[in-house]
Amino acid sequence: MAARERLCLLALAVGLGLAGPAAGSEPAAGEQGVSAICLEESGWWVPGARAAQRSDSRRVLGAVVRRDLVLLGEEHDDADHHRWQLQVLAGLHALRPKLIIGFEMFPRRVQPVLDRWVAGELSVAELLAQTEWDEVWAHPAELYLPLFEFARMNRIPMLALNVDRQLIRKVAASGWAAVSADQREGVGNPAPAPAAYRELLSETHRQHASLRGGSADSPGRDPAFDRFVESQLVWDRAMAEILVRSKAAGGRGPLVVGIVGSGHLRFGHGVAHQLRALGFGSTATLLPLPVASAECTGLPAQLADAVFAIPAAREPSAPPRLGIALESHRGQVLISSVGAGSLAESSGLQPGDRIVAVAGRPAADVSTVQGAVRRQPPGTVLPVQIERGEVRREVLVRFPVD
Repeated sequence: MAARERLCLLALAVGLGLAGPAAGSEPAAGEQGVSAICLEESGWWVPGARAAQRSDSRRVLGAVVRRDLVLLGEEHDDADHHRWQLQVLAGLHALRPKLIIGFEMFPRRVQPVLDRWVAGELSVAELLAQTEWDEVWAHPAELYLPLFEFARMNRIPMLALNVDRQLIRKVAASGWAAVSADQREGVGNPAPAPAAYRELLSETHRQHASLRGGSADSPGRDPAFDRFVESQLVWDRAMAEILVRSKAAGGRGPLVVGIVGSGHLRFGHGVAHQLRALGFGSTATLLPLPVASAECTGLPAQLADAVFAIPAAREPSAPPRLGIALESHRGQVLISSVGAGSLAESSGLQPGDRIVAVAGRPAADVSTVQGAVRRQPPGTVLPVQIERGEVRREVLVRFPVD
């Protein structure tokens, strides 16, 4: 097979198989032994003691379908990850038709809306409006709609796993102890973070600080980092509790599948760690692994129970990015942060700017802005009309040529 159709990996020589850390005890630290392997794309791989082993859907799904809960990871804005999730859901449904699907994308309070959607009582527009999709999640709805349609078509119950983002922000700002019991949305005290999880979160915290235009101190002496870790633990705990509750309500019948960001799942940390703390261990974690052509990267054996190597994108370039974070507030689209060195920063966009129009069309919601950016051809100029304070102005964003 050509080099561009392989993913070369360095795998830690730790036995995992399909009874890996997500299904049992906490992942071990400090394991030694490294072997170089190259994984072919478009297939399942299960890490082993000496090298990852090629597998197939029949064996992987046939093994995990015997668990009580399966966690499917994703990068939220990667369309291929969602196509893979749909493929896995279809395979699991064929083997075990009684399913329940939980989604990180929805806060607990919109559960009645999901129930009405599955029952066929809502249109797509009504689903997105009543779940406040643009305010709550903001990633393009078209990436997730095939999953929602699959659940409705097969009358598979959908679970809202998350809490309101305001709760997570409050924990990150003030700490879990500062949140009163009546504001915790029923979430219990999370299990403490293992040292390895804190280490992984430290890089995420530095990236967030860079996006905000600031800097992060060493995690060992940064109170903001400790609060950030607490916020992630609350997030993990909230999702774990709903998954456990649904399984307890469903007895031994339905297989519960969680659709969750990979950052909450890798290495058996995050949600899986909270599940173990709640006494729930019959869990498998499956992750999509993008294949970068002719590149070799490290894949620790403890990453997941199994990974699927997604073929490298054949498109000439990735969708353009401005480097901004958007939020919807009272019907307005606001820039909440601008990445350092980003296209948005060089164009003059600033945090707090309200986007009024993009390419001459009103910015009705976050998805409208995101769609306009994704459709912008390289080497062209995108006019963005903003309001900054009391002043309305037009910013010209010049997209570079590939």
